[in-house]
Amino acid sequence: MPELRKDPIIGRWVIISTERAKKPDHFISASEGPQEGECPFCEGRESHTPPEISASRKHGEKNKPGWQIRVVPSIAPFLRIEGELDRRGHGMYDIMNGIGAHEVVIETPQHINNIADLPAEQISEVLNAYRERLIDLERDSRFKYVLIFKNYGWSAGSGRLKHSRSQLIATPVTPKRVKEELVGARQYFEYHERCIFCDIIRQELEQKERVVLDLNGFLAIVPFASRFPFEVWILPKKHSSDYAHSDPAHRIDLAKVLKLVLQKLKTGLKDPPYNYIIHSAPFRRQKLGYWKTIDQDYHWHIEIIPRLTRVAGFEWGTGFYICPLSPEEAGKFLREVKV
Repeated sequence: MPELRKDPIIGRWVIISTERAKKPDHFISASEGPQEGECPFCEGRESHTPPEISASRKHGEKNKPGWQIRVVPSIAPFLRIEGELDRRGHGMYDIMNGIGAHEVVIETPQHINNIADLPAEQISEVLNAYRERLIDLERDSRFKYVLIFKNYGWSAGSGRLKHSRSQLIATPVTPKRVKEELVGARQYFEYHERCIFCDIIRQELEQKERVVLDLNGFLAIVPFASRFPFEVWILPKKHSSDYAHSDPAHRIDLAKVLKLVLQKLKTGLKDPPYNYIIHSAPFRRQKLGYWKTIDQDYHWHIEIIPRLTRVAGFEWGTGFYICPLSPEEAGKFLREVKV
């Protein structure tokens, strides 16, 4: 019989559809997408991108070869950094200018597609680039939030170029999906005086059936109310609300855990397309409505979503998600994948 499961953080319901159940090895990823052209992200082609915002270099000059990581503006930004917000009304509607920042983090000078294939030390450099960009963008008082995300594979939105990269977008408002987590975490803290994510970590460690990895201070789990088959969350076991201000010494440990999880997905599911996102606390500036307990009630984490199913009419119309695989079976499968 199908189950309805409620996400304890934001209250979203998910249908675990045993009627449509598939075995883990029935999820097949098909390679797709247009033919790849000349890659502008490879070392030696720095002039094919906008001038770099920042870079990690072994040697060489700015916008020249010798780099490990480059951060450049997007050539087709969703939001632009120049200008003022000019928030205004249009009758009953709110409008503001499309101010923000849209940057691309080029994760390797080599033409490698999946970050799972990079050494952990290189992934650690990528994670550090995220941190540095968050700290820098926080200085801009127009911005409230920065979302870091990766699209891997054509159906996950990566485009035709098969060069490992991720993106970040700074917004002048806190995104609704993040705000739902913030509200849910605060409400739980007000009642229990504990972080809901820390409680999830404790319970998952006790039950163990949805744990994928428990390594080096980080826990990877298939969430109880998974939206998608093989959805995985990575959480620091030590409480921390801000990715940017977490302990830099743990970056290599996080890199190893992220690499292992992505390798398990690649090996066990035949290199599926996926998205990952980092949810961290928004920028805080003293003003009316400042959430004073956010350092205690929120907990940053990475959400990894393999793109193995499609969202259709029922999901769009109801806000429910339908997951055709139980989180317990997905957790067991990924635990047992050898990499």
